Amino acid sequence: MAKRCEICGKGPVYGHNISHAHNVTNRRFEPNLQTVHAAVGGGTKRLRVCTRCIRSGKVIKAA
Repeated sequence: MAKRCEICGKGPVYGHNISHAHNVTNRRFEPNLQTVHAAVGGGTKRLRVCTRCIRSGKVIKAA
């Protein structure tokens, strides 16, 4: 399953771990995805969305 928000499309980005000795290794920054039941098109659907979309109101949670 892809680690991508179904609303905004936010996905993982890449960077580096840098140790005190300045050893550089690759790492991934994962988006904070949550599974929510959202109201979509008159029904409810389970979506994997990032927390920014939930906070900003782009997702209407199903009651």
